[in-house]
Amino acid sequence: MSYSALTRWGETIDKPTDRELDELLDSLTMDDDEHPDVTLAHESGWSISVFDGGLAVFENAEGGDGPWHMSELSRAQVLSLWHSLARGETEALHSHAWQDGSQPDD
Repeated sequence: MSYSALTRWGETIDKPTDRELDELLDSLTMDDDEHPDVTLAHESGWSISVFDGGLAVFENAEGGDGPWHMSELSRAQVLSLWHSLARGETEALHSHAWQDGSQPDD
């Protein structure tokens, strides 16, 4: 299965290592309102984007499914979700407590 990461600045990393995934999350600590997220995308079209503060957005933009979100995720939770996506475990990902919509309720 193929998957890739997209950095805050538009660079694609094919099959990122755990170290590279950590570096992606580290990059979220820098202030950059124009580039607020990092993404892991699977060849199936599913992706999980993560923003500073632990907001994650799960969607299949190609298929028009989602978006759904979860807030205040820990680093370990984000990495676990990304690892599931990298393995193509989309059914398991759907079982998490995602909320409808691209942004959390105010």
